[in-house]
Amino acid sequence: MLDREQVEATAVDILTRFGLADLSMRRLARELDVQVGALYWHVKNKQELLVGVATRLLDGIAIPPAPIDRDSACEAVGELARGIRASLVNVPDSAEVVQVAQSLQSDALAPLNRLRTSFEAAGVENAAWAQHLVMNHVLGSIAVAQESVRLAAVDPGVAGSPHGDDAFEWGLLVILHGLFGPTAPGACPHQGP
Repeated sequence: MLDREQVEATAVDILTRFGLADLSMRRLARELDVQVGALYWHVKNKQELLVGVATRLLDGIAIPPAPIDRDSACEAVGELARGIRASLVNVPDSAEVVQVAQSLQSDALAPLNRLRTSFEAAGVENAAWAQHLVMNHVLGSIAVAQESVRLAAVDPGVAGSPHGDDAFEWGLLVILHGLFGPTAPGACPHQGP
């Protein structure tokens, strides 16, 4: 019997194998061997499906304990940003899926909630904006990495992206330094690539 878990798991599989362009309700129904209408018993629309897919993509990320001070909040934010990137970078179009889910229902995404509550615990003004700043950096980094892979597949002569792990880390440290101040542990920007 079809259930929401099956629908979301199959959607993640389609995304992983083929990318977002092929993740349609028709394709999903075909993969599940059901009529398209049967999907709507489990998800209201494609947007709700994408929130479920994003939730599943982020499920494996370790959520650090609630921070108790600015230092632990800074560490939690860095750990979450790195974990989100590591979890998504190899899943095609995952940055776009999480971006959509963040816009629609960010409260459904546990790592994003911890980002926001970490900023709140540290007394960072505009915690929601700080969350979006970090997520834009993470998701942008993922999108650039994925596009580099796509371009290299089409033209093997295309050089890899200069925006790899080192650039991501440098940008994250600059953001942490700006949000938490120069005394944040490990947040002082270093010389990047």
